[in-house]
Amino acid sequence: MGLQYGCSVEDVMTGLSIKCRGWKSVFYNPQRKAFLGVAPNTLPEALVQHKRWSEGGFQILLSKHSPAWYAYGLISPGLQMAYCYYHLWVFICWPTVYYCIIPSLYLLKGIPLFPQMSSPWFIPFAYVILGDCSYCLMEFLWSGGTIKGWWNELRIWLYKRTSSYLFAFVDTILKSFGFSESTFVVSAKVAEEEVSQRYEKDIIEFGNSSPMLTVLATLAMLNLFCLLGMFLKQMFITEGGLRMLDSMALQVILSGVLVVINVPVYQGLFLRKDEGRLPISVAAKSTALALSACALFISLS
Repeated sequence: MGLQYGCSVEDVMTGLSIKCRGWKSVFYNPQRKAFLGVAPNTLPEALVQHKRWSEGGFQILLSKHSPAWYAYGLISPGLQMAYCYYHLWVFICWPTVYYCIIPSLYLLKGIPLFPQMSSPWFIPFAYVILGDCSYCLMEFLWSGGTIKGWWNELRIWLYKRTSSYLFAFVDTILKSFGFSESTFVVSAKVAEEEVSQRYEKDIIEFGNSSPMLTVLATLAMLNLFCLLGMFLKQMFITEGGLRMLDSMALQVILSGVLVVINVPVYQGLFLRKDEGRLPISVAAKSTALALSACALFISLS
């Protein structure tokens, strides 16, 4: 009772409604934890949870309770913009997917997309990259995190943007046009003993063959194939060895970082033997899709 229903994040819509009625909220962060919850400790369940959150936020944005017009004049413009920002999570998937695919494919083909290192226009790109990473790291450390935690957060940031947000956007659009019905998927919070042990050791739990994991594995294999193909092409085919590093340095760095981030995915695909590894079917599908994308791009361009 008292909640606004109609979407998968009814707590957000309820909070917006009571704020529009004049209620005020405060940020309360005591040193001693007031409440402790249970979060998913497997990657598939975490991705499902983020899909539900982002999909629900997008549904609110498209509904009559959208903060863009429902809250206009009832809450401060800053708070209104903050609500809109979180409801627009799903759109972040498109630039992230673009940077995970296009620069690597063009790297494989040998086509530069960014300024050369010797060009003055390289400085703004380097400044933005270093500035953003440094700021995020300092903010994470200031809030009590560690460098390892920041790196894992960066990994999950990539995974949820290229899977959870992408699927949330597509599902919301399909539901808006009546092609599918709304469903509420509950995230499992109770894990088996072996799963909990791997979680305590910071080993990512995959364990099934969901479409979202197939997308993650395909992007990981695509970047690996493009990076290896570029190096092999420069060493054995193209004259001049690795001179292309000056003209394609940013693409090499981007693809290399994506490969390093996806090391747990490669381990889950080919090296791990436990129950938390990725199924063989995902390895076969992701490898075939990545190779097909590389071959198709080379043949068309």
